[in-house]
Amino acid sequence: MTFDLIIVGGGPAGVAAGVYAGRKKLRTLFLTYDFGGQSVVSAEIQNWIGTPAISGEALARQLETHLRAYEGEGLSIKTGVKVQAVVASGKNFTVTAESGEKFESRAVLIATGATRRKLIVPGAAEFEQKGITYCATCDGPLFAGQDVAVIGGGNAALETAAQLLAYCRTVTLLNRSGNLRADAVTVEKVKAKTNFKLLLNAEPAEFRGDPSTTSGQANFVKELIYLDKATGEKKSLAVGGVFVEIGLVPTTAMVKDLVKLNQYNQIVVDPRTQAASIAGVWAAGDCADGLYHQNNIAAGDAVKALEDIYNHLHLKT
Repeated sequence: MTFDLIIVGGGPAGVAAGVYAGRKKLRTLFLTYDFGGQSVVSAEIQNWIGTPAISGEALARQLETHLRAYEGEGLSIKTGVKVQAVVASGKNFTVTAESGEKFESRAVLIATGATRRKLIVPGAAEFEQKGITYCATCDGPLFAGQDVAVIGGGNAALETAAQLLAYCRTVTLLNRSGNLRADAVTVEKVKAKTNFKLLLNAEPAEFRGDPSTTSGQANFVKELIYLDKATGEKKSLAVGGVFVEIGLVPTTAMVKDLVKLNQYNQIVVDPRTQAASIAGVWAAGDCADGLYHQNNIAAGDAVKALEDIYNHLHLKT
């Protein structure tokens, strides 16, 4: 069977596209390994529009429930699927799963998201979502009035620091080199804040916290140990939270030989339509080269893509 559309990805972008595809009665195959995207690990999300607060797991369940409301009327859903490759096949596209299954469609929407580049130091994994977070927009307000740290030296790190300075008691930015990569104007604006501190040549070495009295597992991060590369000394910084901004890794390997990628391996798209460099392929969410990456933006971009996909399938071909 040749589908009108195959959607790859089960986060906010993929599900928003799936819902719209279902409503538009497109013969759609929805492929995902699971639901929720990056936010599934968040203890509380406060910026998903229409919902004052929701956990990542609850959001994932809501996304799946909403999508399955359209299942059966042209919309087929396959979970537990990891896509290995998407290739052009004449005027259509063949999507191959890691299992070897192959699916064909007239159009493809890639909504596979990205993964946050993680810190690989002692304590980083243990304290993730226990004070260490990779999304200030999602989790920042939870740390109001506290002393926090930001790890990174690019624009994302400085923008995160600027956001946190509005409600955190102090914000300390640690950059492993002697130079920040962020725009000079941004750096100067952030450095002008009295509750901001900059540590250059500071490399995170370990995270520590109080042991839980009930489970024996790490409870919540309390201390950041870093290496002062200028002196060779290890120093301690008391923190209530740590925000990591060291980059994203887009999940785009399956289309690396099909569409144009930028230097960060994000899919290059037309921001008006989310169309990729080859006709019949669109991308939305963190796998695409949009300037900003948030759940609401991903969902909106996917809806934009679906409108263009529908026109492509019914009005242009």
